[in-house]
This record gives sequence, structure tokens and C-alpha cells, in this order.
Amino acid sequence: MQRTVALISLGCAKNLVNSEQMLALLTDAGYTLAPEADGADAVVVNTCGFIDAAKREAIDTILELADLKNAERLRAIIVAGCLAERYRDDIISDMPEVDAVVGVGSFSEIVSAVDAALAGERTVFAARAEDADDNLPRVLTAPGAWTYLKIADGCDNACAFCVIPSIRGSYRSREMSDIAAEAEELSARGVRELILIAQDTTRYGADLYGAPSLALLLARLEQIPLLRWIRVHYMYPDMVNDALLDKFASSEKLLPYFDIPIQHIND
Repeated sequence: MQRTVALISLGCAKNLVNSEQMLALLTDAGYTLAPEADGADAVVVNTCGFIDAAKREAIDTILELADLKNAERLRAIIVAGCLAERYRDDIISDMPEVDAVVGVGSFSEIVSAVDAALAGERTVFAARAEDADDNLPRVLTAPGAWTYLKIADGCDNACAFCVIPSIRGSYRSREMSDIAAEAEELSARGVRELILIAQDTTRYGADLYGAPSLALLLARLEQIPLLRWIRVHYMYPDMVNDALLDKFASSEKLLPYFDIPIQHIND
């Protein structure tokens, strides 16, 4: 019997990549993607739990889905992502309509979560954020000519105002070979512009290679013939070095601006 699942992705571009990975796993498992939650068998809502406005948006979305479920227009609700990670116990205790909670270390378990929910089981998937599989297949939801490419996850900056390290875990760079392989596969699918994302892109490689290695990664991605443009987002200034500046100055594919988050500068 055909089973349908809808997915609602909230929050940042990094969250969108995880949503695309879950979509790929679900379609590979035989689920048909539904354009909206109303009428689907199950819905996955990938949540943000960072700032108050994002939390309210996520909670309001879950409550709207609960109304659909109570009206028998939806069978199962799966809450995933940062809100699920940060407020796992509260969601389980206060939202009985939610059938499964999937934390940020367990996106790869989304098929099991949806299967169990549709079988009438209530489950929690809560692997450590550091154990997440970052090399999952993706369904591209952005326009075909460009997409995001996640190069790392987590954060070690420990800013006093920020809860991200406690949600997404410590900083973890992806292997350069894995990133390059994904970039090549994306270019073969028609992508011509890559937007590199992480919690902190300029820290890339410090954990794997002993020093910030974003310039080396960019040099490798430049060699992919079909790629025309590369953007780099979330560039914190403390890890910008001469090699990175030289790469931006000399590259024909790197778009020449720094996307630097400047926030909470007033105490």
C-alpha cells in the first residue's frame, strides 16, 4: 500500500540540508512525498530551537498539525531537529499528539521513526549529535542551479548568548574527500553554484587536519569543471588567515564577499 509523507522544514539552511537528507531516505524506503500535511499519512517537521521566535514558530506548527491529526486528516506526527533535541522530554510529556521525536544525531533513523509512528508506536531517537551521519543522500529542494553544501556541523565557540553547542554538539568537519565527492555529484545533477555552510565555516578542518583548512577545501572544489560559483557563508573572522585571503583574491569561482555574522556586539 502506498504510504505518503510530508515534510516541513523550519529554520536555517543547515537544517534544510538535513531535511533534504530525510526526504531522500524516506523516498528510498518507498514513501511517496506529499505536497502538504493535510491528507498525508505522516508529516515530519524539522524544527529550529534557537531563538524565541523560531521556537514559537515550531510549536505553532506542531499544534496546527495536531489539529489535523485530531480531525483524522493526518495519521502521524514526527518532530525532528533542534527543538526536538533541546526540548525532547517536554515534547513527549506535553504534546501527546506527537508520535516520534528525532534528535539531531538521529536524522538517519527517520524511516524507522515514521514506520513506527504509522504502526502505532511512540518512539524517541536520541543519538549523540556527534554521532550523526553527515554523508547521507539528498533530495534537492532548492532551484536546480544552486544548492547548499554543509562542510561541518556543531560549534566550539561557546558564545555566552548561544545554545547551539548544547544542541548540535562539538565542531565536526567533514572529510575533504567526502565534501568533494558530494560537490561532484551535485554538479553532475546540474548544480552550478554551491553555497558552503556550517556553524563556522572558517574553522573548517581545524579538528581534522590540525589547522584551519578552508582555503585547501576551496582549492579542491575549484577543480570541479562544471561548478561556476562558490559562496561561503557563516565566516567568523577569528579563523581567517592569509591563505584564505589569498584564495579569495585569486579565485575566479569564489564570489568576492565575506558573509560574516556580527551579532550581540552590545553587552
